[in-house]
Amino acid sequence: MKVKLEGLTLLADDVARLARFYEEVLGFTIVIEEEHYVEFDNSGVRLAICSKSLMADNTNGYASFKESRKGQAVELNFQCDSPDQVYALYDEFVSKGAMDVTAPQIKSWGHTTGFFGDPEGNVHSIFVVNPT
Repeated sequence: MKVKLEGLTLLADDVARLARFYEEVLGFTIVIEEEHYVEFDNSGVRLAICSKSLMADNTNGYASFKESRKGQAVELNFQCDSPDQVYALYDEFVSKGAMDVTAPQIKSWGHTTGFFGDPEGNVHSIFVVNPT
């Protein structure tokens, strides 16, 4: 039996703040918005944000949902159609409040890639596979 990845849920201390970032900076459309859960319109894999406190309630107080997180929790990778789009969107994201981590660069593995942060401290990439 093979399983299929249906969705990705980001855990957050401040759901509303992180949801605003994904909506206003990255351009996702919210389709469900509740106090402890937000879901976005996205083709392919479902993207959602859920509060750690709600997950603690749903798992009978599982310890990891009560602990403070330290360091990177998840990296999302956003693929573009061209190097110009990577540079333009990176600048747009940073101008709207994304953390400027590493401006786009041509990498040795054949991608033009930049790294930016969200309000919960997760660092994500925006990239294109460079034409050969």
